[in-house]
Amino acid sequence: MNPVIVRNVAIGEGRPKICVPIVGKTADEIIMEARSLRSVPVDVVEWRSDWFEDVFDAEKLSDTAEALRKTLGDLPVLFTFRTAEEGGEKAVSDRQYEAINRAAAQSGCVDLMDVEICTRDEVAGSIITAAHNCNIRVIGSNHDFHRTPPKEEIIKRLSKMQQSGADILKIALMPQSKQDVLTVLAATLEMSEQHTDRPLITMSMAGTGVISRLAGEVFGSAITFGAASKTSAPGQIGVRQLADVLDIIHNNL
Repeated sequence: MNPVIVRNVAIGEGRPKICVPIVGKTADEIIMEARSLRSVPVDVVEWRSDWFEDVFDAEKLSDTAEALRKTLGDLPVLFTFRTAEEGGEKAVSDRQYEAINRAAAQSGCVDLMDVEICTRDEVAGSIITAAHNCNIRVIGSNHDFHRTPPKEEIIKRLSKMQQSGADILKIALMPQSKQDVLTVLAATLEMSEQHTDRPLITMSMAGTGVISRLAGEVFGSAITFGAASKTSAPGQIGVRQLADVLDIIHNNL
């Protein structure tokens, strides 16, 4: 696996990196959450902009991105607008989704951008090109809050992200059984060993899938998501507990 280097953070190398979401609704709340992260073990900060009440205002989006960048210093910022179709806070058209992501890219204040590949076919390629033109690395993503498809389908979706030009491949799936968790782990292992040269992010959600958030290094997942305050997805655990477990696993491999 070739690591992706973002602000001296090597994603895909060593212990899985910890990403913590910011889910503030106002600019003040967003900056307050960012300040609170100075004292926690975090490698990447995800701005979940679908929670932001002014996300459709390009100027306010850019201003808030700039303030977030200044507050977080050298911590990498992942910009994510999660659509309602994939578990986010707001429903948007393809045109709105593209405009939001382009505004974030043009702000010059984000390092990574999440692009929904499977539900935004019409505009995903254009957003990826725009992000790369701004020297932003892209996480191609897919989220299914209802089920876990067979291993072959998981690998197919991840391969589609790779073919789209995404730098990092991400999939998050809801388990209906313990076997579904094993399916995600098996797909992660096969994809990482046989089908890609770039970092993966995979997880099985909810309580049943917590083990997938902890054991990613064993199977090939390069980032795991933890909560410093509010969670952004079911199954996220506290960032300090997460760091302890990741260290234990990493130091014994």
